[in-house]
Amino acid sequence: MRRIIINEHLSLDGVIQGPGGPEEDTSGGFELGGWSATYSDDVTRETLFAALNEDYDLLLGRFTFKIWEPFWPKQSGPIAEKFNKINKYVATQTLSETSWEGTVLLNGDTIEQIKALKAGDGADLHIWGSANLIQSLFQHGLIDQMNLWIYPVMLGKGKKLFAGGTLPGGLKLSKSAVSSTGVICATFIPNGEVPTGNAGEE
Repeated sequence: MRRIIINEHLSLDGVIQGPGGPEEDTSGGFELGGWSATYSDDVTRETLFAALNEDYDLLLGRFTFKIWEPFWPKQSGPIAEKFNKINKYVATQTLSETSWEGTVLLNGDTIEQIKALKAGDGADLHIWGSANLIQSLFQHGLIDQMNLWIYPVMLGKGKKLFAGGTLPGGLKLSKSAVSSTGVICATFIPNGEVPTGNAGEE
């Protein structure tokens, strides 16, 4: 069985929109693109490249795919080479063709198609961006791990990681580091139901 792992740059108030640059994602009038760029240091780079260098295929929403499709085939370097080589599964009800080699369009019953992918053999499925797709995956309990880079910034608006699809559940912190710029690099895995009790009781 393959795991579904999300990788997200996250503001303190939960926004994942446009971390990489001003023009990355301006949908909805978002004007704060590039908010993660000035926080890079050795720790953020090390944890980021550790995730990027794992063995995986990509699982993307349509919007993120449309940003990446014209960009990565024109780039060079190890990450571009990897993205251009591996399989890319795209959840979409509107796209019927693509020129990006290795792309598979999931344009039927997308959730059932993703469940079938997850149940099969192969590399884990990594997600970047893809805010709308993630909400559907949360709704169906399909997320196995979250790699989050949590930045000391509040954006006040934008697409959020935890929006309408999040189900209650406990999480276990399996790995963490803090950068010199205040970024919390944390990996979480599901850990059963939400534990409850009375504050103050032993």
